[in-house]
Amino acid sequence: MAEIVIFVFFFFLLFAGVFFASAIRIVQEYERGVIFRLGRVTGAKGPGFFFIIPIIDRMVKVSLRTMTMDITPQELITRDNVTVRVNAVAYFHVIDPVQAVIAIENYVFATAQIAQTTLRSVLGQVELDELLINRDDINQSLQQIIDNLTNPWGVKVGLVEVKDVELPESMRRAMARQAEAERDRRAKVIHARGEDEAAETLAHAASKLEQHEGAMQLRILSTMGEIAGDRNTTLFFPIPMEMLRFFEGSDKGKTAENSTIQTQVHQADQVEE
Repeated sequence: MAEIVIFVFFFFLLFAGVFFASAIRIVQEYERGVIFRLGRVTGAKGPGFFFIIPIIDRMVKVSLRTMTMDITPQELITRDNVTVRVNAVAYFHVIDPVQAVIAIENYVFATAQIAQTTLRSVLGQVELDELLINRDDINQSLQQIIDNLTNPWGVKVGLVEVKDVELPESMRRAMARQAEAERDRRAKVIHARGEDEAAETLAHAASKLEQHEGAMQLRILSTMGEIAGDRNTTLFFPIPMEMLRFFEGSDKGKTAENSTIQTQVHQADQVEE
């Protein structure tokens, strides 16, 4: 009889130990435990140490840490009919553990599918130039759309980034030719502006030299000094400006005289007629 009592006592102790051990739950700082009691949600507990009722209660752990998810590369057609392959990444975390458990079966897989479809939908409405230039605006639009769709699941999408845009080889060559043509156009414009500024400066300098006769002589002497200092075999003969003006005046006088003679001959012909 005593042996039976001892056996029952040890069995009770063993059952109590197993029951007590199964009632203990420890949840990490970055986790929460969603408690189901007889199939109904009683709330989320944690972090730390707490008890549940074995057999009656069931706990599901949910991580609150930010998750990084690579969105599967998507091949899509932009609004200007260019086929591209886009890679993106999304960062999200759970803000409501209860909704993440009861509202969706697998919130990670569901968020990945939403991100893929949204990526194709949004990028298909923009042109290639917008995709390459306005990357920040597109990322913000993707984040807002995906976050609004996952918010009922208790999931917060904090950031969506387009990592890479892969273009066809033919499109890359066309863009390279376009960039080269644009650089040539800018070079020609800069060269034309330089010529215009140089012509304007030379015209201003010529007007200054024309107003002061001594300045032209000083400029000629300065040029002669520069040529003489180069140690070359160049020969130059300075001619006074007055001499050039004399010849210029002579040419004008001869031209006027010839014009007068032609006029007189023409008038004489008319008189004879």
